[in-house]
Amino acid sequence: MIDIERLDHVLITIPTNTRKEAIRFYTQTLALEEILGNHPNGAIWVRFGDIELHIREEDIHQNNSERHAAVVVKDLSAAKAFLQKENIEISFSSVIEGRARCFFRDPWGNRFELIEYDK
Repeated sequence: MIDIERLDHVLITIPTNTRKEAIRFYTQTLALEEILGNHPNGAIWVRFGDIELHIREEDIHQNNSERHAAVVVKDLSAAKAFLQKENIEISFSSVIEGRARCFFRDPWGNRFELIEYDK
């Protein structure tokens, strides 16, 4: 079992070469607060209520989209052990300071991120 605490963020994708328009839409049109920083893969992060919305350019013809929902778990090691026991492949991505994380896909290809923040 994976002990989930809360939804952390959702990553959506936009077509390549539309970054400036996306920043304008989310920060000016929708008036969302941008979370500045050097985010993985050039993502744009904004506050979306009490969660984060991550926006990243992606080739729309890509088979394995990077879109995903991310949840905070109480014990990432236990969650990974559970996934391995269930023969669910775990993948990793770039390092983000202050958190450990991993990814998995469901049988239909939907991607999920599990996060445990440093204490």
